[in-house]
Amino acid sequence: MPLAQCATHPHNDQKGVGATRGRATARVTRMQHWTLDDIPWERFDRSRVDPEILKVVKAASMVEANGGDYAKYLCNIFHDDPEFQQVANDWAREEVQHGMALARWAAIVDPTFDFDAAFKRFTDGFKIETWRTESLRGSRSGELVSRCIVETGTSSYYSALRDATDEPVLKEICRNIAADEFRHYKLFYNYLNRYLAAEGIGPVRRFAAAVSRIRESEDDELAYAYYAANYADERYDHKRFIRAYLRRAYSFYRPPHIQRGIGMILKSVGLTPNGRLNAFLTKWISRLLRYRVQRLARAEA
Repeated sequence: MPLAQCATHPHNDQKGVGATRGRATARVTRMQHWTLDDIPWERFDRSRVDPEILKVVKAASMVEANGGDYAKYLCNIFHDDPEFQQVANDWAREEVQHGMALARWAAIVDPTFDFDAAFKRFTDGFKIETWRTESLRGSRSGELVSRCIVETGTSSYYSALRDATDEPVLKEICRNIAADEFRHYKLFYNYLNRYLAAEGIGPVRRFAAAVSRIRESEDDELAYAYYAANYADERYDHKRFIRAYLRRAYSFYRPPHIQRGIGMILKSVGLTPNGRLNAFLTKWISRLLRYRVQRLARAEA
């Protein structure tokens, strides 16, 4: 899978945004990151494969493999910050590798799964606005809050999927991906703090950026990925495919996954990650997800 990368500039014009720690982090990431050869493929157990999980894994492979376009978007937004551009490129390489690992597992389960054809359908039908030079969130700090929200979602999702599957190879893949996504969150959070100091963005705007990104979780990306990976011969229907995807994905979550995710979101907007607010939101969202899974199941029936 080719990865489009943005060019980095030879000078960093961003005042107030440190460089040394970021470069060290990027070097450590490249040196220590796992590879597909580290996955114990020989432990694959077909008897433990859940067909419902297979569908969401195929969809996830589409989204993860599209990391290159997100890197292009981020490099345009941070066009005068070569340090962050390098971080975005390194991050995208890891995201694409996630997609390759998930796609390889899916192809072992279902040899008819044509990842290349499915990925082309996905990228033909879902476009990222890579041409933008200003963040959709109104500021670079807002963009980094958004990235923290995304990494919160993916880290909690792969943690939940890891615990939901009994298939040992998929469990190991999800363990690796979840660890990467937690690390990505910390990386973007560190840059968020630097840009907050430079831009002076307050908690209200941080909260607005977080809410904006959370509301996009049911947009076309996941629905189209689910469609492109599983229903190539049918007509795309957003409502049908987002319902199908979410019913399966939401069913994996348990309170510990939700609690940790809530803490990460609260931290990204400047609130105390643990405490009464987290406890309240964890209980409320756990109930909400159970209700939504039941309602989505009735809608699919």
